[in-house]
Order: sequence, then structure tokens, then C-alpha cells
Amino acid sequence: MRGLVIKSTGSSYIVRMDDGTDAECRIKGNFRIRGIRSTNPVAVGDYVNVQRDKVQCTKEDGNSVYWITEVEERRNYIIRRSTNLSKESHILASNIDQVALIVTVNHPVTSTTFIDRFLATCEAYRVRALLIFNKIDLLTEEELAQLAELRALYESIGYETVEMSAISIQPSDILPLLAGKVTLLSGNSGVGKSTLLNALFGREVTRTGKISDAHDKGMHTTTFSEMYELDVRKDDVRCTKEDVRCTKGWIIDTPGIKGFGTIDFEREEVSHYFPEIFRISRDCRFGNCTHTNEPGCAVQEATIKGSIAISRYESYLSLLGDCSESKYR
Repeated sequence: MRGLVIKSTGSSYIVRMDDGTDAECRIKGNFRIRGIRSTNPVAVGDYVNVQRDKVQCTKEDGNSVYWITEVEERRNYIIRRSTNLSKESHILASNIDQVALIVTVNHPVTSTTFIDRFLATCEAYRVRALLIFNKIDLLTEEELAQLAELRALYESIGYETVEMSAISIQPSDILPLLAGKVTLLSGNSGVGKSTLLNALFGREVTRTGKISDAHDKGMHTTTFSEMYELDVRKDDVRCTKEDVRCTKGWIIDTPGIKGFGTIDFEREEVSHYFPEIFRISRDCRFGNCTHTNEPGCAVQEATIKGSIAISRYESYLSLLGDCSESKYR
């Protein structure tokens, strides 16, 4: 039997079978995926083969136990370092069309380093990224000006940005961006992912949390990754033809992330994941320029002149640091 993993609880998985039924499945202790060293060998978004155990049954209701026997090849995934001191990786989701990264200028503050690390990972795995700036209703005039600068920066690089308030958003405002796609919803804890998700579905599908008054940081409310099927009304989107992809979609909700450690980046390829740096690097004197201290470096010159944002260049340098062999020893 074949199905789609729509929820992970750590010890078991909910799989949506091809016939539309859901089954709770497990994996055996020696189950591994070739070529990927991950703390979660099965991720939400995976297509898997499932086998029913004809002998073993659960004691509670006598239903058959299902085992995941194989994970089909992934067309892409988003992966991060599981902890700051670990060489292990964690797959956030697989087989996705885009990432909607929810960020906030304040309440809590989303750092540009976090944004840039996430965007670089999207570039590395060729996943489209959308930046959604939330909680604009809470911003002061100074913070709104900062928001405008951030949007201008990322749009100049080529990223689509949206600003909103999840507590007052109308589904029609954002559904056109999600229809027909599998979207990974991610961001720091407390940025309003759960509020947005509940607004899109018109009901509480996941709990919302409060911001810590002491630290102005979010607290985790989503414990496990889960995939929700989005049924979009045709009057909510601009359909050019009769196509089920125009009225359906999936949203993958993930637990809030405090930091984003990259993994398996080659030092000489890091600049490729910053579109503006990669574009300007063609004018560097040396083809293997690392854009750190080489003479004739066009990237350093562009940063000094303001053609490349200092925050982006600093994020690039921090990713180079991730490539150090000794950092995670």
C-alpha cells in the first residue's frame, strides 16, 4: 500500500493512503534512508510504502499494526542541523513547492541572520521562498519604516514579500499564494504561524500561544509537524482553467524554530545561495574567491558601496563559519 505522511509524532506517523483513509504507522528500529543522516528517517510530506502486520494487533482495539517499509525518492526537502552542537540533521518537510517563512519585526524580533540562513537553505534545495511579515498591527512608526526597508531589501534580491496581521487577515488575502501548492509554514516561535493557520481554515486546527512578557519571545505550541489539506473555493483564487490544482493545496505546519543551523554546505558553494552575491562574484579577480580577504573582490567592494546589504554579507560570513570542520566537534 502507498500513502502520504501527513503527521509525525516522533514515535509514529499518520499516513493518508491512496484510498483516502488514514492509518497510524510505525517504523522498525533498523529503518534508515540511504544517503541522509537524519534524526527523523521519515518526514511529513514523504510518500511511503506501508505493509500491514498480519499477526500483531494493538491491545486497545484489535486493529492491525502498519509498518512503513520504504520511503519513495524525495524530489526535495528542507533540512537543518538538529542542534547547535550536533552533526545530525533534521528534515522539516519533503516534496514541497514553496516555503512561507513567517517573520516579525518585533514581538518577537526575527533576526536577519535567521531569515538569510533559511533562504540560503531554500536556494540550496531549490525551493521557492515567500516572506510573510506578520503582526504589522503592533508596530510603531519606526518599526514600520524598518519593515519597509526589509521588504525593499528582499524584493530587490528577488523574493516575494507580503505583510499582514494574522488576527485580522481575510483568507482571500493569502489563499492565491497557497492554492495548488504544498507549502511549508515555518518561522520562530511566537511569530503567529498557528494564528494564520486557524484563520485560513476558519476554525482552530492548532493551538495558539502567548508571547513571554519577560523576554518578548514566543513559546512552542506546535509540538509535531502536521500536514493540512486546504480546500480553496474557486472564488478565492484567480483560476485560468478548470484544474483541481487551482482549488486544492497542502500546508505543513512545523514547531517554531529558535535557530537555523545549516548542514552539508560546501564552503565554495555558499555564495551560490545568496543570489546577489553570486551575481556580483562573477566580477571578482579570482574564480575561487571566498569574498573574505582576497584582493580584487567585487563582493567586498559592492558591500562597501552598499550594493550588497551589510546584513546579508554578515549572514554569508556566518554560513562560511558553519563549514568549519572544527565548529561542531
